[in-house]
Amino acid sequence: MTKKATVPAGLGPSGAELWEDVTALGPLPPHKLRILLDACREADLVDELEAARVGRPLEVKGSMGQPVAAPLVSELPKHRALVAALLGKLGLPDEVVDERPKSSRRSESARAAARARWGSAGVSA
Repeated sequence: MTKKATVPAGLGPSGAELWEDVTALGPLPPHKLRILLDACREADLVDELEAARVGRPLEVKGSMGQPVAAPLVSELPKHRALVAALLGKLGLPDEVVDERPKSSRRSESARAAARARWGSAGVSA
């Protein structure tokens, strides 16, 4: 039986939760555990940046007096993207898998598009 990887010390609430969620899916090789640890630390950093941003203006004055995005505002998307990229490198399975045949999904999409265009009562006079 493979031992579950324990939550590394120093992770905050989001990082620890992410670690628990991912390691619950099954064992990871050491190199992927390192990627997961980096993703968890980044998730905690995103929370810290969000908390620091609360109550602060979204814009500040730039070097020429022009309005520019506040530094925390422009940093958040970078760190969120890094979390996503790191998690993508783990190759985790998607939780929601649509098992229906492709033709069934396509038919359902076509019906939804028709309802959106023509309304649920069909073609109007």
